[in-house]
Amino acid sequence: MADGPQFDATKMLEEIRSWVEIESPTMDAAAVNRMVDHVENAYRRTSARVERIGGRDEYGDHLIARSSWGRANRGILVLSHLDTVHPVGFIERLPFRVNNGIAYGPGIYDMKAGAFLALHAFREMDRLQQGGALPVTHLYVSDEEVGSPTSRELIEQEARNAQYVLVTEPAREGGRIVTARKGTARFDIHVKGQPAHSGSRHEDGRSAVRELARLILEIEGFTDYNAGVTTNVGVISGGTRANVVPEEASAEVDMRVASPAQAEEMVAKILGLKSKTDGVTVTVTGGLNRPPYEKDERIASLYNHAKSLAAEIGYDLIDLKTGGGSDGNFTAAIAPTLDGLGVDGKGGHTHYEQIYVNSLVPRSKLFFRLFQTLQ
Repeated sequence: MADGPQFDATKMLEEIRSWVEIESPTMDAAAVNRMVDHVENAYRRTSARVERIGGRDEYGDHLIARSSWGRANRGILVLSHLDTVHPVGFIERLPFRVNNGIAYGPGIYDMKAGAFLALHAFREMDRLQQGGALPVTHLYVSDEEVGSPTSRELIEQEARNAQYVLVTEPAREGGRIVTARKGTARFDIHVKGQPAHSGSRHEDGRSAVRELARLILEIEGFTDYNAGVTTNVGVISGGTRANVVPEEASAEVDMRVASPAQAEEMVAKILGLKSKTDGVTVTVTGGLNRPPYEKDERIASLYNHAKSLAAEIGYDLIDLKTGGGSDGNFTAAIAPTLDGLGVDGKGGHTHYEQIYVNSLVPRSKLFFRLFQTLQ
């Protein structure tokens, strides 16, 4: 048995490559399940108790690995996702490669490298038989990139059995971790008007597109940077031909909010949108997808503990609040949650997605020390 945990960046990167080269876009359940197979095999080589939960609604499976150590009833929940946004075949455009200390590949930053770092720390603790006071449960879900529709209930169930939650989403702005996130809401807007010939009978028409255009300006006007509210009309459609007054139009809306009270107010505003044109109807559906994740005293205490451990390892752990959502939004109100503990890098969801190789060892060591010391 080795004297201590082993963190070799070169070997770790070789394994991360094997993860990246198994492409796993959310809506390709078979592809995601190949990734689940790979991670399951890694955990079955440890003493972990492994449970695989079959996918539903055309999504992939979820995977749970529970440590053999720790006697407390409530332990540490590690949250990861194995789905990515890039379609199968994107690796031909963005092949895994390493250049000047930077490793590239689809999904490497968000979040395969981070998920691997936590597994590696778990595996080293298992190998050394030096488990901490608290049991560790590592949950991998298959649908985070589309809002976790089939995993949210499982995530919240596991969080209720945890004293702490650690999320392996990637680090932000120079390695910062996340201690607060805005809440996310999504809406679909459908406008129904009255068609007419745009030349001979224009006055008989009631344009759904015109009403939607007015609504878009109203919705975008809800953005208030000082208050932390952003609204974005990201997809629009409508009409059939240029010479027909459009009967129907639709839009998809994303909204971010900073607090539960703000969420309640702003969701009501969007759902309350009405037509201001006679003969035109507006239907709005949707609501809050991920609740706001606020930094409170519990989270501040957990962050301070992690910061002290990082200082021992040799780096300064700084936190921030971000507008992006994650599964940490579901757990923060249930158990103290630290997010963004994954690898440092940039370019998530892009054609240049990348990680910084020098962050692998210190970030994985932090997981190891959190597993050792949290109680």
